[in-house]
Amino acid sequence: MYGLLIFLETINTPILIGFLVSSLVLAISPGPDNIFVLTQSISNGTKSGLATVLGLVSGCLVHTTLLAFGVSEIIKQSDTLFFVIKLFGAIYLLYLAYQVYRSDDSILLDDKNKTVKSPRKLFWTGFTMNVLNPKVTIFFLAFFPGFLFSDSLSTVVQFYILGLLFMLSALIVFGTIAVLAGKITKYLSRHQKTGFYLKWVQIVVFVGIAVYLFLSDK
Repeated sequence: MYGLLIFLETINTPILIGFLVSSLVLAISPGPDNIFVLTQSISNGTKSGLATVLGLVSGCLVHTTLLAFGVSEIIKQSDTLFFVIKLFGAIYLLYLAYQVYRSDDSILLDDKNKTVKSPRKLFWTGFTMNVLNPKVTIFFLAFFPGFLFSDSLSTVVQFYILGLLFMLSALIVFGTIAVLAGKITKYLSRHQKTGFYLKWVQIVVFVGIAVYLFLSDK
């Protein structure tokens, strides 16, 4: 218990909370992953939707590992290189905000594919989709470094904690989508403005994180 208290004193709780809230908002915002979970849940059932979620979330562990051992070494070697990473991250997040701004407001659900797939196959489909997507690695590189939350913990440990929090937020949101797929689809069909609101929430989050990254210290 005493050791836990000492550990808690070494971390910056507001940074972790900010990271978790940002992760949850980004997971809720319409994107390829949560739309894929929604369509698979509708087509193949809740169990298959949850298998897809577990596959997608598990893939994040690979990206977290690449980030933890790659960027941690850079942080040790050079403050300048770390600043360059943060600058790249801020610019990339602003680029993502611009891409969202240019995108369509509507949330398109492709329900034409009714081929039944096994949960096991959907797990590996989700895992492969995530691991082989270089955009996820780039996003992690842009998103995570500015949220290092402790001066005493190793950066590898901190990146893994951030990765697990990101995975937890995705699991909560995507899992909810899988379980409530039918109700969510009906809601989206009745409320066409939902896509518009989620689009601008996503833009605000991306811009906010970009500004935070640029202003944050090592």
